[in-house]
Amino acid sequence: MIAPARSAALQGLRAVAAHRVDLPAALVQARARLTDDRDRSLALEIITGTLRWQRSLDHLIEHFAGRPVARLDTDVLLIVRLSLYQLLHLDRVPASAVVDDAVDLTRSARKQSATGFVNAVLRSTLRNRHRLPLPSKPDAAGDSEAAAAYLGITHSHPDWLVRRWLRRYGLHDAERWVRFNNDPAPLTIRANTLRVTRDQLAAALAQEEVETEPTRYAPDGLVVRSGNPLRIAPGNPAKAGLHAAQFLVQDEASQLVPLAVDARPGMRILDLCASPGGKTTALAAAAGSDGFVIACDVRPRRIRTLVETVAAAGARNVSVVHVPPAGTLPFAPVFDRILVDAPCSGLGTVRRDPDIRWRRSEDDLAAFGERQVELLRRAADVLKPGGRLVYATCSSEPEENESVIERFLADAPGFAVADLHVASPLLEPFIDRSGVLHTLPFAHGLEAFFAAALERR
Repeated sequence: MIAPARSAALQGLRAVAAHRVDLPAALVQARARLTDDRDRSLALEIITGTLRWQRSLDHLIEHFAGRPVARLDTDVLLIVRLSLYQLLHLDRVPASAVVDDAVDLTRSARKQSATGFVNAVLRSTLRNRHRLPLPSKPDAAGDSEAAAAYLGITHSHPDWLVRRWLRRYGLHDAERWVRFNNDPAPLTIRANTLRVTRDQLAAALAQEEVETEPTRYAPDGLVVRSGNPLRIAPGNPAKAGLHAAQFLVQDEASQLVPLAVDARPGMRILDLCASPGGKTTALAAAAGSDGFVIACDVRPRRIRTLVETVAAAGARNVSVVHVPPAGTLPFAPVFDRILVDAPCSGLGTVRRDPDIRWRRSEDDLAAFGERQVELLRRAADVLKPGGRLVYATCSSEPEENESVIERFLADAPGFAVADLHVASPLLEPFIDRSGVLHTLPFAHGLEAFFAAALERR
């Protein structure tokens, strides 16, 4: 009998490969198919790990099969990928069970003629697991081609992306970046300071045998080291689980962005791209009962998620507004602070969503940049004189970050970049000479986020 986790993993990988769903949705669907927590954990690990190591796995498949992966049936390729991932990266899984299930999965997918091929590729790889034919780290730092092959194939990243990082940061830091992306991300949560302090939350979780430690930089964050604070349910993680009103699931780098806004009690704040609402609730806490936050998004489904998050957090000074995707915003220029957490490529979050590295291309960056500049211009129209507009992304690439700011300023003489040093001393480690924020995996151990503050004179 095929292990339920492997069957669910194959279904999830099929859905991602067919572009029916993205990785987060595939994980939710896989989890829903299983009732045992151990099966759920294994299925999610197989799906995520297979996508994370996809390029390396394909390189090995081509070597041991003697043919390009493009010539393989999709189901057969997915079965070999997920099985190789387990054989090479999950040492607690018996190799014999993995190979037997791979053959049975192939048979159940009605690919009987491919069972021998699947068995042969897996066993050939097993015999050579201690001398895998993957590119080695080049001895010469200036050998850019060898460096790109090493980072791209051995560490499973697209060539175009590692070449960019090599040019900007060099081999040493680029290697640290790809290694960071291939490490499983910890569960990170933020105390909902509308209800509880970080220390109070940590103590409450400890009572439930959930061990946490404070995040290194974010003042309200906790990293979960053992135990599970979430009782997983479909939908919004912010309203699901133990002590649901007291915390939200939020990456540490993301938690730093509201600090750049420098929201203060009594301020009028606009959060323009607010869903799922983690930053919104942080801004609501900073604005206090005398201030208010208008939280917006363009898609009805994301508006529903935003409403649920705000309600669960108890953010009574937040109003949720659906705004059109283009054109003038339905507000007067009255806001003291505006946050534009812009839709972007997500290339800074590859560790948490490894499929992004395969879904994005270099050509996507210009299109994202165009939309981001337009979004900034719309937001600028409703900022009051003397107000601050913070532009942020979870992208690592200049076309979505510095270039967007430069293009905006070229047509907005009334605006200037504000040095983020004055926003919060907690941001000091991330601010460059131009006063903007970069969190970098190789320097800070965080996902790659960007933030810049623009002030209206």
